Amino acid sequence: MTPFDKKRKFLTVLASKQKPKKEMKSLSVPENLFIKCNECGAMISKEDVIKNLNVCTNCGYHFPLSAYNRVLTIIDCGTFKELNVNLKTFNPLDFPNYSEKLQEVREKTKLNESVITGYGLINGIKAVICIMDTRFLMGSMGLACGEKITRAVEFATKQNLPLIIFSASGGARMQEGILSLYQMAKTSAAIRRHSDSGGLFISVLTNPTTGGVTASFASLGDIIIAEPNALIGFAGPRVIENTIGKELPKEAQKSEFLLKNGFVDIIAKRNDIKLLLTNILNIHQK
Repeated sequence: MTPFDKKRKFLTVLASKQKPKKEMKSLSVPENLFIKCNECGAMISKEDVIKNLNVCTNCGYHFPLSAYNRVLTIIDCGTFKELNVNLKTFNPLDFPNYSEKLQEVREKTKLNESVITGYGLINGIKAVICIMDTRFLMGSMGLACGEKITRAVEFATKQNLPLIIFSASGGARMQEGILSLYQMAKTSAAIRRHSDSGGLFISVLTNPTTGGVTASFASLGDIIIAEPNALIGFAGPRVIENTIGKELPKEAQKSEFLLKNGFVDIIAKRNDIKLLLTNILNIHQK
């Protein structure tokens, strides 16, 4: 055995006699502590974003806001009364797997439909409010969604109350076919009756507001407010580009572009919308 072999054997035996080192415990980092902004790409504290009403603290990008969380930002604490809570859609066309999908999304979101409706006080002023939620099948409008909005509009008309609708939708629900498209006419007719009675309707467009919702009640507001950088239109950018064979300018369907061309009356940041609504309601109080 060479001196080198003896040395290697000695070191091997020595190493085997040493006490094993304790493994260092890795620091446990809570999941979802940070989120990436869809607009600026910055990694930002989720807690800070939530405190800022789901708005990026770096660039001001407006993340989606659930319907009940939206209520908390608009309606005075403890004054919200929900209407038609248990109204929900079914599978009228026996569309494959639609019933299972509805059940799954209801369990996940704790919502019966893609919109909640009710009434409450906004800085002391009573108003009817409808809020769509994109977590429920992308806020699509089906039978129950259209019916809930129509009933809320009729309630506002009967009670002589102002109406506010926060739209957030991918459009009409294809699984319900023509029955879904019919809701465009039904909600629009209810809005017309509300207007004829002298009622105020404020439409608030959030990201995204597209399809049959844009082509019906969302565009019929006496005053139309939009959140910054919201996608608003009938067909989405990819559908239009595939149809006309040309690429759309990035700003073509954004709320800022629509403001310049008269489709939107004002753009308001989420933190400012309650005050803006209060001022509008004060002006229009009968």
